[in-house]
Amino acid sequence: MSDPRVIVALDFASAQQALAFAARVTPQSCRLKVGKELFTAAGPALVETLTQNGFDIFLDLKFHDIPNTVAGACKAAAQLGVWMLNVHVLGGRAMLEAARDAVAGSGGRRPQLIGVTLLTSMSADDMRDVGMEGAPAAAVLRLARLAQSSGLDGVVCSAQEAALLRREGGPEFCLVTPGIRPTQSARDDQQRVMTPAEAVAAGADYLVIGRPVTQAPDPVAALGAINREIAGVDQGA
Repeated sequence: MSDPRVIVALDFASAQQALAFAARVTPQSCRLKVGKELFTAAGPALVETLTQNGFDIFLDLKFHDIPNTVAGACKAAAQLGVWMLNVHVLGGRAMLEAARDAVAGSGGRRPQLIGVTLLTSMSADDMRDVGMEGAPAAAVLRLARLAQSSGLDGVVCSAQEAALLRREGGPEFCLVTPGIRPTQSARDDQQRVMTPAEAVAAGADYLVIGRPVTQAPDPVAALGAINREIAGVDQGA
């Protein structure tokens, strides 16, 4: 696959575990996501190693701070050579535009800058607890519009909102969907989930998949099955 749609979440506690998994897969079969736990444990050196091994890296640190601080963090991430990074849209327009300008002026390959709308672990009840009224889909749409108008490349969203955001954002707006669970997989702590085929059919560009691959008895076989499922949807489109 020249443009793999699956981003495997490296939800490991150490660089050793992450590198052991990466040694079993190829850059042609998946991209890789480094999140908060792994980055805190292993640091930038792991990202650089994975990049040198040919993998496109999604650095999932969800930056959310004052504009100047987020701009500095985004510039540093871009200089690591990551393919994609993200910020919280709830940080507001000034922060989003600062992040956009930082990655544009970082030099080298410009990473894709993606906005986090609403965490896929959040339900309507969770939203009310933090003072957000309405349905999750309405909040996601509002935040996605803010991200797009601020110059971001796309958003992270639940696959259940992908069809709506594809209609609203157009064909070039990148949709990255976590909460993907193959049919026989457990939901774990995700609330708003879809299968890989459903997510692609709904308009998702990239699927973030962690435990169904990394904790499978045969991760390579699990990843291969997901890629074949996605290819079947793409060929039928």
